[in-house]
Amino acid sequence: MKYKMRVLFLTVLDIALINISLLMAYLLRFDGSFANITPNFSMEIPELILIATAIKVVSFYFFKLYSSLWKYAGIYELSNVVLAALASNTFMLGYVFLTRTPVPRSIFIITFFIDCFVVGGIRFGYRIFRRMVRGDILLIKSTRKIMLIGAGDAGASLINEYRLHPELKCTPVVLIDDSVGKQGKKLNGVPVAGTRNDIVRIAGEKEIDEIVIAIPSAPAKTINELFTICSNTKCKVKILPSLSQLIDETISVQKIRDVNIEDLLGRDPVKLDNNEIGGFISDRVVLVTGGGGSIGSELCRQIAGFSPKQLIILDNYENNAYDVQNELLTNFPDLKLVTVIANIREKARLENIFRNHRPQIVFHAAAHKHVPLMEANPTEAIKNNIFGTLNVAECADKFGAKRFVMISTDKAVNPTNIMGATKRVAEMIIQAFSKQSKTEFVAVRFGNVLGSNGSVIPLFKRQIEQGGPVTVTDPEIIRYFMTIPEAVQLVLQAGAMAEGGEIFVLDMGEPVKIYDLARNLIKLSGFEPDEDIKIEFTGLRPGEKLFEELLLAEEGIQATKNDKIFVAQPLHTDLAILRREIECLKDIIINNAEEAREYMKVIVPNYTTSGSSAGNK
Repeated sequence: MKYKMRVLFLTVLDIALINISLLMAYLLRFDGSFANITPNFSMEIPELILIATAIKVVSFYFFKLYSSLWKYAGIYELSNVVLAALASNTFMLGYVFLTRTPVPRSIFIITFFIDCFVVGGIRFGYRIFRRMVRGDILLIKSTRKIMLIGAGDAGASLINEYRLHPELKCTPVVLIDDSVGKQGKKLNGVPVAGTRNDIVRIAGEKEIDEIVIAIPSAPAKTINELFTICSNTKCKVKILPSLSQLIDETISVQKIRDVNIEDLLGRDPVKLDNNEIGGFISDRVVLVTGGGGSIGSELCRQIAGFSPKQLIILDNYENNAYDVQNELLTNFPDLKLVTVIANIREKARLENIFRNHRPQIVFHAAAHKHVPLMEANPTEAIKNNIFGTLNVAECADKFGAKRFVMISTDKAVNPTNIMGATKRVAEMIIQAFSKQSKTEFVAVRFGNVLGSNGSVIPLFKRQIEQGGPVTVTDPEIIRYFMTIPEAVQLVLQAGAMAEGGEIFVLDMGEPVKIYDLARNLIKLSGFEPDEDIKIEFTGLRPGEKLFEELLLAEEGIQATKNDKIFVAQPLHTDLAILRREIECLKDIIINNAEEAREYMKVIVPNYTTSGSSAGNK
């Protein structure tokens, strides 16, 4: 009812404005006096008013002048007013021409401009009046002052969005852009006042409350640099997600969020050959061991999107497997999914699973991975990462899997801890099997992934929540990082490219100082490092390096068609000899864990427990 009354009111108002517009056009045409209008012209005015009223009201309806929300009027609504005025006056001109009605042709040109002014003016005047009453223009209300970084399309959209949502009580007051040509200009009424070098100064001068980085197309390196500058202010820093995260590519204030560590450590989007991956996975039975873990669960998510014939989640921990199962069934209702609770150490159980389901592709992500825990429990690392991997590899070979892809780690290179050493043996198993099996065995080696279970970032977040201190082992320790989705995308691409025997090495980008990572996380949490939250150095833990390596010296490296994936030169490993060494290891760990650790140096000659490794220098 309220809507109908508004439409009726606008229609009546427009009828009055149409008549006024036509009369004003005659006055302007005849020097401001009706007395100057000749009788042959004046006699037609009443009929012309009736025709103009009918034609223009119909045009206004056609161009949706009665269905727009004028309190949010913008460029779209203005263009509709102009188009409606142009179309209706063109019709009037055509009518006069066809009926030979004596009317000066210039009347309709004048009327067009008056129509735009009075019809549009009333509507936009309502919006301005409404904002003035609400205090949005006069700043009667207390608002937060916003600095936008990026005077492009995203910045322009956000300015409009803030104005459309006065309930947010946020006012864009200044723009920052590195483009010299934009300096001193205004974007939607907001001045571009400087470049990134001026952020700290302007934030202080303008008393800025919040800074929004509004450059969705910017690479992670630029975002990191901008955040570093902004962190020197007292402002809250937020970000508009990247174009890859803006699924529908629409800009809105609802999509502005806090900066997270992935924004600072992320890299350029991965270029994938989805057709190649699809051909590798589609309509095949795929098994993921450790399918409930950080990497395994993401593998399951992405594999499900490529329409496998069947996806088998294998995990020893039922809660994780259950959660992933429910998520996949919700997001992929047509997916044929099997969830198996099993331990890869139990050969008979694995054989039964392979016999029943006949997986064609195996992603082996099950492993013990926590360096300090495995240093304290070396036999468990050996049982899971070596004996378990051997069991899965033997089953894949025995039951004719087409391809076997193992998830490895940079800690397998020149290992200084038992976890890395066991993963190196797992790589050796894969390369040895590839020499004699019809199954294509490959491994994919990469560094740390952001946010994985037990990684440094969740630990730092918990320490910050508890008020600190944040513990860093050494001020110079560095690590490579990539996001879990990126790592898994590259694993799938490498798996699709595999021919057998390769160890694929992922480009991990630039190394990150863990100390800098800790400081950034503290700042992202709204605290000041060493003031609100202390950072303490605890010393390197047993088996820990200052930096990790991705290649053995003798491996070398080859490029692939994907610039993020490389292939290490295969090293010869004799399966028969390796089996004998593993059997000896089985006998040793029964009686003496430390002796087993020492025997690992026989299998992996470059494994050292001393501080003499290159990574510790």
